[in-house]
Amino acid sequence: MASSSLIFITGGVRSGKSSMAERLALEIASQSGGPLYYIATGVPSDSEMQERIEKHQSDREAGTYQWKTIEQSVQIGRLAETFSSGDIILLDCVTTLLNNELFSTEQTWNDSFLETVKEKIITGIISIKNRAGTMIVVSNEVLNESLPGNDLVFLYSRLLGQIHQVLVEEADQAFLVEAGIPIAMKGVRQ
Repeated sequence: MASSSLIFITGGVRSGKSSMAERLALEIASQSGGPLYYIATGVPSDSEMQERIEKHQSDREAGTYQWKTIEQSVQIGRLAETFSSGDIILLDCVTTLLNNELFSTEQTWNDSFLETVKEKIITGIISIKNRAGTMIVVSNEVLNESLPGNDLVFLYSRLLGQIHQVLVEEADQAFLVEAGIPIAMKGVRQ
């Protein structure tokens, strides 16, 4: 059995990272013949988010390959048993998953809760990756922007940065997408 691979893609809002991830997943699927899965973490909380979700869905439906979409806004690790070694999985996105995990409960954001959320996300992603052929993980790069003097924003940004560091360390390849241009940060696309 071939080993699984993890590809991490980050970038700013509307940078083209999701489009790049979808193209890459399609390229891998065309070479391997494996099925495509899309783990969508978004929850349609307002009209803008609903439009974004619908656009992503229509983009996937318009293609040659059939995507199997799984809506999972929290506890993605529960999906691990769903996958097998030939699967190509795209998770979009870690930022939304983190939001969902943090706000799915009335829990106080103390160190213990934040560590539990971080571990749940990392463990879930690694569990899925270990069962799949290829896992592509998309996240927003929010750490380059100035942070307002809000403790919750600071805690969120710090936690997201810690998650990114672990995922990049685990990744075979990592990309930063700016203005639709992927910049290889780790590994080389073959």
